Amino acid sequence: MNIDITKVKGIIFDYGGTLDSGGDHWSEVIWSAWQKAGIAVEKPVFREAYVYAERELARVRHILPAHDFHDMLGIKMNIELQWLAQQGLFPPEQIEPKAAETADYCYEAAKASIAKAVPVLEALSQKYPLVLVSNFYGNVSTVLEDFGIRKYFKGIVESAVMGIRKPDPRIFEHGVKALGILPSQTLVIGDSYRKDIVPAESIGCQVLWLKGKGWTAEEDAQLHPNIISDLGQVLDFIQ
Repeated sequence: MNIDITKVKGIIFDYGGTLDSGGDHWSEVIWSAWQKAGIAVEKPVFREAYVYAERELARVRHILPAHDFHDMLGIKMNIELQWLAQQGLFPPEQIEPKAAETADYCYEAAKASIAKAVPVLEALSQKYPLVLVSNFYGNVSTVLEDFGIRKYFKGIVESAVMGIRKPDPRIFEHGVKALGILPSQTLVIGDSYRKDIVPAESIGCQVLWLKGKGWTAEEDAQLHPNIISDLGQVLDFIQ
């Protein structure tokens, strides 16, 4: 590990893919849900539906601040399956029941991942101020409250609120400012090499990459000295 823990005075966490899926890209969680629900398409088609939904959610404000994670998943699943039906690849009458089924699966998966993250957040928050920096839809505070982990974070920096999205390094500058320390005193923990690790290092933060299954083969092949495969490993060297 190339981390000077003696300099760390605060920690920035990513949310999606880091706290709620153990390092795996969320497309992998949803793909598992589709398979379990018997939505019979090839993975490249699924990925098209996933990308379409993400772009639609960026274009139109479907997700509101009061929506919790289960609400959000239901909206996303509906958009993905509607797209699939528009391609003639899915029966329209199955959109609502299968959206509900896959949303339930994904919510339970996220809840299980959060449960594993809670002891880490509890331990770290007793020693360091924590700030969340996330690409999200304007409802991340509601999501954190729903999962019972909002109390661990001194502040939240959310892309939909700030008007800045990762990998723009400025979003991490806001996170460092919220901590009230220097970049060199900040440890950033995230699951995306391109969206978390590279921009955080570019402004002088220390980094820890929670590496699971990524979106691209290139990211899966990427190496870095500061890689962990389980969030619990943070406690092995940071306390």
